[in-house]
Amino acid sequence: MPTKCDDMTSVLIGCEYSATERDAFRRHGLDAWSCDLKPTDGDPRWHMRCDILDAIQSRQRWGLIVLHVDCTAMAVAGNRHYGRGKPLHHKRLAAVAWTLAAVALAREHAASVVLENPASVIFPLLRERGALVQYVQPYQHGHPEQKKTGLALWGVPPLRPTHDVHAEMMLLPKHKRERVFYMSPSPDRGHERSRAYQGIADAMAGQWAPQINP
Repeated sequence: MPTKCDDMTSVLIGCEYSATERDAFRRHGLDAWSCDLKPTDGDPRWHMRCDILDAIQSRQRWGLIVLHVDCTAMAVAGNRHYGRGKPLHHKRLAAVAWTLAAVALAREHAASVVLENPASVIFPLLRERGALVQYVQPYQHGHPEQKKTGLALWGVPPLRPTHDVHAEMMLLPKHKRERVFYMSPSPDRGHERSRAYQGIADAMAGQWAPQINP
């Protein structure tokens, strides 16, 4: 667990078990940590297995916090279950309230904050709180796949595409370019669908690390 101290070269990747983004930032010389309730797939020396709110508060100040919060109740794709008037709407309200509180805490402890989610009801609320929202695709960063992902940004610029393979992707059958949506049901399906794309992780580290590193 990191010590409580100010460190503007430190990065916290919240709700990440794969270590993909964490290790991308570490390769750029930053003191990057991942946090999740699950054990990490990577080196456990830089992984905090605890509640993300506790991890945020483990330092007085972080350079960057990236939050990959659970999208189940907030995703627009779940409106038929979680929308207003639907049986699970109370779970959406709880998820939104928790996410807003987590973002507020992160902004108290970090110079820059990013929240990642698919198309979600949370983004209009984050815009009201000063976030710049952009959407990225894996095919913009070398992966011939489609998976629209939103980023709410404070203190870092929008990601620039690094290797656009859209043309090559469109030559693939639909089940390959939308691989994550066609995954067969299994106990690990949710785990694998949430795994970060290496190309996007490298873009984040490459483009944001210079602003974090003094």
